[in-house]
Amino acid sequence: MFGLNARTVAITGAGGGIGQRLVARFVEAGATVIAFDRTLELTEGLPGVAHRGAFTMGDRAGAEAAIAQAVDAVGPIKVLVNNAGGARAETLTDLTHEAWDEEIALNLTGTYQVTTPVLAGMRENGGGAIVTIGTVNALMHFGNPGYAAAKAGLLAYMKAIATEQGRFGIRANVVCPGSTRTPAWNRRIANDPTIVERLSRHYPIGRMVEPDEVASAVLFLASDLASGISGAVLPVDGGLMAGMKAMTEVITSETF
Repeated sequence: MFGLNARTVAITGAGGGIGQRLVARFVEAGATVIAFDRTLELTEGLPGVAHRGAFTMGDRAGAEAAIAQAVDAVGPIKVLVNNAGGARAETLTDLTHEAWDEEIALNLTGTYQVTTPVLAGMRENGGGAIVTIGTVNALMHFGNPGYAAAKAGLLAYMKAIATEQGRFGIRANVVCPGSTRTPAWNRRIANDPTIVERLSRHYPIGRMVEPDEVASAVLFLASDLASGISGAVLPVDGGLMAGMKAMTEVITSETF
């Protein structure tokens, strides 16, 4: 159905909450999956993976070496899923020069360093698809200003690839999740057990999205079913970008 049988798919941040579901969905679709994360231990136990590699986002030499080893092991990469990323400073008050540099390196520069050699391989081997995990924070402010700025940069970068590299048969798209129920939320929930319930009130579907819902959108955009889609930014956010539910309820005096 998805046209991914034996197609080589590289996924960064493969050991994380969304990453694990990405790996599972692509393996189920018949892809040959390469799992990257910052350590090999983080990718241990991922079922059906053909090759594992490790490097730190922002380490150009490490990324290039890991990608070259993966290509030697399983062949040219036809699909790249840029999933690795993270946030440190939650507000401008928290945002130091060090935090800014770290978040730009992790989310923006690191993704560029991974994408560049893969993109060159795609040009040489008849094209491919790139799907990058963004965030709704890149579309509207919800905190994490350094992280949001880096992810907003990725939107522009993917649009540049879509525009300039389409002639080589390369597509590039972005999936922007809203709050996603991964283990990354466990610390917040431990500090405030009501946070998920309170947050869910702002989502038109009444809940946070699940990692598998994000993975499904990525699988679609990477597949032949989305062969005509490039340069798109797809929110997977439970309707958050459709409108401000809480504000609409106040204005209309009606609960939705």
